[in-house]
Order: sequence, then C-alpha cells, then structure tokens
Amino acid sequence: MMRTRPLKVALLGCGVVGSEVARIMTTHADDLTARIGAPVELAGIAVRRPDRVREGVPAELVTTDATALVKRGDIDVVIEVIGGIEPARTLITTAFEHGASVVSANKALVAADGAALHAAAEANGADLYYEAAVAGAIPLVRPLRESLAGDKVNRVLGIVNGTTNFILDRMASTGAGYSEALDEATALGYAEADPTADVEGFDAAAKAAILAGIAFHTRVTIDDVHREGLTEVTAADIASARRMGCTVKLLAICERAADGASVTARVHPAMIPLTHPLASVREAYNAVFVEADAAGQLMFYGPGAGGAPTASAVLGDLVAVCRNKLAGATGPGESAYTALPVSHEGEVVTRYHISLDVADKPGVLAQVATVFAEHGVSIDTVRQQGKDGEADLVVVTHRAADAALSSTVEALRELDTVRGVASIMRVEGE
Repeated sequence: MMRTRPLKVALLGCGVVGSEVARIMTTHADDLTARIGAPVELAGIAVRRPDRVREGVPAELVTTDATALVKRGDIDVVIEVIGGIEPARTLITTAFEHGASVVSANKALVAADGAALHAAAEANGADLYYEAAVAGAIPLVRPLRESLAGDKVNRVLGIVNGTTNFILDRMASTGAGYSEALDEATALGYAEADPTADVEGFDAAAKAAILAGIAFHTRVTIDDVHREGLTEVTAADIASARRMGCTVKLLAICERAADGASVTARVHPAMIPLTHPLASVREAYNAVFVEADAAGQLMFYGPGAGGAPTASAVLGDLVAVCRNKLAGATGPGESAYTALPVSHEGEVVTRYHISLDVADKPGVLAQVATVFAEHGVSIDTVRQQGKDGEADLVVVTHRAADAALSSTVEALRELDTVRGVASIMRVEGE
C-alpha cells in the first residue's frame, strides 16, 4: 500500500550537484514516489549565498540557516553536498541526533572521519550512504559493500579523478606539456580555479581510502594513503612510456597483501601497457577494476564527476534510504572487523621506470647495474641512447620495495658518471 504522508528531505548545498538533485526530485517526483512507496518532499534548501541559487530552484525553500533546517525534527533525510570537513561534519551529526538519515557526496569528510560518522549513525538508528563520494554516477560503494559482501576482494585499481585523466590524455594524444593541458582542462570546466586537490592527488586519495576501507573491511583514512600528484609528469615521461608500449595514468591502487596480513592504499602516476583496459579510458572518464576471489575481475566505467552524474548517485542513495525508513530498518553500516594494519610508503612493492642522464662512455651501464644489484633491485630491461658525450639511460626494474628503490637512486646520484635522475615512475598493470 502506498503511503500518502511524504518523506521530507533537506538539501544542504545548491551548487552544481545540489541544483541537479533539486531538479531531478521535482521533475521525477512521480517516478520516485512509485519506486520508494511514498512521496518525497523537498522541505528546505540550505545555502551560504542565496543570491547564487540556480534558476528553477524554489525560492521559498531556500534558507541560510542550515543548523535550524537539520534540527527541525520532521526531516527524514538530509542530503549533504556542500563538501569540506566543517560545517558538514557538525550538520551531519546534528541530523542524526534529530532522527534523520544522511546521504552525502563528501569524500573528504568520509575519508577523514568515516568511522565516527558511522558510529553516530548507528547510535541514532540512522543510515549513512555516500555512493556519490567516490566516482560520480559509477556504482562502486554499493557493489563493494553489498553485492560482493560474500566474496573476498583482493585489489581495487582504477582512475578515479576525471580532471587528471583529461590532462594526461591530452598530454598523450596531442604532445602538450602539463601546463598547456591543465589550461585546456580549466577552460573546459574540468579543472577548478585552484586545481590542487585534483592534480596533487588529494581527491583521488580520499576516494582510495573509502574504497580500501569498504573492500577490505578495515579502517583506512586519507592519512593512510600514499599520495603523489601529476605535476612532475613531463612530455618526456609520456614519450618514454609510448616507446615502452605504455601510457601514463594517475591510479588509485588498494591491495591486500599476499599473506593477507595487511593492506595498502596509494595514489600516483604510473605507466600501464596500452593493452590494459584502463589505458583506453579517455577524456574525463573514470574506470575501476575490482579483483575478487570468486567474482574474478570486474570493471566499472563511466562519468566520474559533473552535476547530473553525481546527482544520479545521490538520488539512488535517497531511494534506498527512504525505503529503509518505510521499512523501519537501516542499511549496511561500517564493516571493519578485519582491523588489518595499513602498510605505508617504503613497504609497497612495485615495478619502476627510471630515466638517468649519464655520460656516454664505456662502463657506465656496468656501474649502474652494480648499484642496482648491491641494493637488491633486479633489472628487467635497459635502454641507452647516446649523443655528443651524453646519454639517456632508461632502466625498468622487476618488482621492488619503495625503500630499496629509494636507496638505489641515492646511490646512483653519487656516481660521477650519472649527471642526474630525469624521472622515476611506477609501472603497473602487468
């Protein structure tokens, strides 16, 4: 039987994503009612600058007092799309205390304080859903914590930031340098005026923390994620990757150790073979591989950002939370029963591509190879090209620990025949 009394929804934030949420709730109201089993009513929209509210948003619903809105007591669900740590954290916990469940797109907050938020939700018999925090419209959170709940996930590997993928794609396809590609991304609206969160890997690191925590049933925060941005990636790195039959992507990689005793989460640029499916992910799209014991390899692909795609994920969570409300139940909460330790930088094992500027004379290769051997780093391939007394020496290693590679590079810098280390980049996707 259809319930006639509406479920009331408060919306915190009405920017690109929030305005799309409000629009879809209005235009698809009948469909949402049929899918939920009760009507949903947008009861209030909290914003900081009411003069910037987008066209089509009901002016009578707009308020600047977000705290009063979440404290009303008749709100069933709060949708939070304002981002950042505060006031979002306080508003969400206040919503729980006043009986509301929460749907959030706030990756930074969930990655930093997810455990406390889940505890607050559980203490108040409420839901906390955040599909939109990870990869826009791409369903990842729910498949990991529900569809794959009976399986053992061993690895999550993917492109989770559209801005950086656009930049690297342009560098690879047009030969542009980093600054030129960033300027184009900014002009097209893919990059913010301050692109630091994207290009330095903070955005991807937050998403990696969330994915690792869900996949491995352990607590992982953004501080646990090894992070490198792409600002040091050069056109020469892209060209070198092409010569190897590879391309460069900014990857988020979450892995369970081979012995199952720990996990790692990292974000960094890496070379991947052109034959790997992730190599063909172009423009601002995202794609994520999930590797599990029984399911094998699963790939999720689609738009990872933008108003409409992100709003799609928010509305999917809204339907699920509203259904739970009607059933008098809550959905899955935090699962951290494994309590696995997180290995940090220095313990990660991967392949490396190292480009050295060396003197073009006999014996240089032997000296370099000796340094690698003395530090226990095995060499896979070597390529040397010389001209006018100088040479470019490229070494690709077998898998080695970060700490061993770092000590190797420091020793290489001490050689008289090594003029400099042009670049160091990981190689993934074997």
